[in-house]
Amino acid sequence: MAYDPNNIFAKILRGEAGAHVVLDEEHCLAFMDLMPQSPGHTLIIPREPAESIFDLSTAALGQLIATTQRVARGVKAAFNPPGMMIVQLNGADAGQTGFHIHFHVIPRYEGEGLTLHTRSVAAPAQIREHAVRIRAELESQHPAE
Repeated sequence: MAYDPNNIFAKILRGEAGAHVVLDEEHCLAFMDLMPQSPGHTLIIPREPAESIFDLSTAALGQLIATTQRVARGVKAAFNPPGMMIVQLNGADAGQTGFHIHFHVIPRYEGEGLTLHTRSVAAPAQIREHAVRIRAELESQHPAE
């Protein structure tokens, strides 16, 4: 499948679709998932257009992994979950629904079932509040931590 420049993540990168951004870097963007599996569920995308891990340059993948680690640390500090899932899906048969490579940082709590996607959109005020908490933690970190 060829990369679709009109996918939702490409639109977010171009500023054509809104997002609750928690980290805006030269090579990556991190923002809240509007259908979170748990409080603090964050998505990290590279600026480089690529549908899957197989299409992304090695340099961009390295930057994406480093940013994912930084965001995961911020989410952990903001929400103090006992567990954390870092998920990346490639292709519809693997469960990918947004066809621009992205990582999910998903805090996990006791008693939660493991699912790939939810079907309900979280309240905008809740998403904003979670973004503020994570952004504050990220701003207090040194980028290389």
